Amino acid sequence: MRPDSPARPGRESRHDYAYFRCGTANLFCAVEPKAGWHFVKATSNRKSEAFAESLRDVANHYPDAETIHLALDNLSTHTCRALEVRYGRRAGRRLWRRFTVHFTPVHGSWLNQAEIEISLLSRQCLGKRRIPTLDKLDQETDAWERWANRQRLRIRWRFTVPKARARFGYDPPEFTRSED
Repeated sequence: MRPDSPARPGRESRHDYAYFRCGTANLFCAVEPKAGWHFVKATSNRKSEAFAESLRDVANHYPDAETIHLALDNLSTHTCRALEVRYGRRAGRRLWRRFTVHFTPVHGSWLNQAEIEISLLSRQCLGKRRIPTLDKLDQETDAWERWANRQRLRIRWRFTVPKARARFGYDPPEFTRSED
């Protein structure tokens, strides 16, 4: 931390405030919005291995599902390759095939219900606190996950296509079919 700058004629004294970063962590979140099921996994990073383990945990929650729809952002680790590296080629591909992956538009995160889930977790669980350790973060997010699942917190999507068109001033052209 830098020392304070004393006051001078025409200028007030200046103080420098700083925080000490004690590390970072990552949270993988998944949500089944209509059922009110929530999944949070705290990891030390967001590398391929942690992503692959998170997908395995989500898949284990749905053992009988033919396909699991998954909305992902465009992070470079969100690939089948991450699962192949972690579990081997055959097992990784088998796990990846359980998912129907939908990548979010690059500038469309506001449409993403996963972003809503992260916002809920952030506001309801973390607040403005700094969590000192990964173990403590894991405990806090596990407690919130259990609470949210007991409450069956659902995401009610209210932003419809007509509302989006009105909000962004988009009026699609009228198309008519020509009859030949």
